[in-house]
Amino acid sequence: MRFASLVCALLAAAGSPAQAADTVKVGLISTLSGPGAALGIDIRDAFNLALKHTGGKLGGLPAEVIVADDQASPDVGRQAADRMVKRDKVDFMTGIVFSNVMLAVGAPTFAAKTFYLSANAGPSQYAGEQCNPYFFSVSYQNDNQHEAVGKTVQDKGFKKVALLAPNYPAGKDALTGFKRFYKGEVVQEIYTKLGQLDYAAELAQVRAAKPDAMYIFLPGGMGINFVKQYVAAGMSKDATLFGPGFSADEDVIGAVGEPMLGMFNTSQWAHDLDNAANKRFVADFQKAYGRLPTLYASQGYDAAMLMDAAVRDAKGKLDDKEAVRRALKAARFDSVRGAFKFNANQYPIQDYYLRVVTKDAQGRITNRTLSTVFKAHTDAYAGACKMAS
Repeated sequence: MRFASLVCALLAAAGSPAQAADTVKVGLISTLSGPGAALGIDIRDAFNLALKHTGGKLGGLPAEVIVADDQASPDVGRQAADRMVKRDKVDFMTGIVFSNVMLAVGAPTFAAKTFYLSANAGPSQYAGEQCNPYFFSVSYQNDNQHEAVGKTVQDKGFKKVALLAPNYPAGKDALTGFKRFYKGEVVQEIYTKLGQLDYAAELAQVRAAKPDAMYIFLPGGMGINFVKQYVAAGMSKDATLFGPGFSADEDVIGAVGEPMLGMFNTSQWAHDLDNAANKRFVADFQKAYGRLPTLYASQGYDAAMLMDAAVRDAKGKLDDKEAVRRALKAARFDSVRGAFKFNANQYPIQDYYLRVVTKDAQGRITNRTLSTVFKAHTDAYAGACKMAS
């Protein structure tokens, strides 16, 4: 009888529905030191601002955020992820800036059936054949902003373009995306070391090629140094400078200043987008941190707000992975970029805008939105994703 009672108890426990959790644990791994630190700091600060807006809770449950610096190193990032999913038992992961780190972190995260909500890195691998039910990009697919610039440069009639990006997964995705929509002549395609800060040799190569436009993907300190050196060399007079939002964002503008004026760039977000969620985010970010938010900050904020919505819609039952996944995919939150929804591969379908660096009415050097380049744009890899919906 005791044995029968034990079997009945075990069966009842196995068949019982998932219970609501007491807390939500988030592992935030980002680049918080070195040349890319400003990017990770903006993601972290905006995530914390979102928590302030939600009263320190996610979906009504108290939130605990565990922060680690990946130092832009895949090995360091993977070790931190392994520790967070095994020892800390986090419910969600977020924060990574660089795609080579994201690809290293993915394996231990997905193996633990922990949801990763990307606040920046959007590698092509996870968009296509390696798509995963535990990976959601709350940012973009790496190619997308570059596709928007490629279309812009094509539409503006530039005939000869030089391209430059770091030699790592996002750098390769960047130039692939640009060339998908630009049909003119690429006179130089240069890949540099990730984290490189001196571009004298590359500038000599570009000058010799005589392009009429220059396209760069150089986030953080890389972009700051390149733009300074490019303008100081007088090359902006001969070849108009273009970049994705990362290479002409507020962190770069603040460090470079007037040489940034006139640089065109594209982004799925801008601080002057006219929607209520964005106005509150921009105003409160400036109040809290004394600076304009960047694209990275907007993505960190949205990642937190998506978590908040998913925990709420799953009624706090974080052990019910399928319910949480459905709630994440529904994306019932007010994004600071406006319209937002996920494609079948769990990457965004969203608009992309053309911006230019200019002086605003307050005399600040900043970005101003000019036009919409793409409406409800999807990535090129979604068709290769065989993940069940």
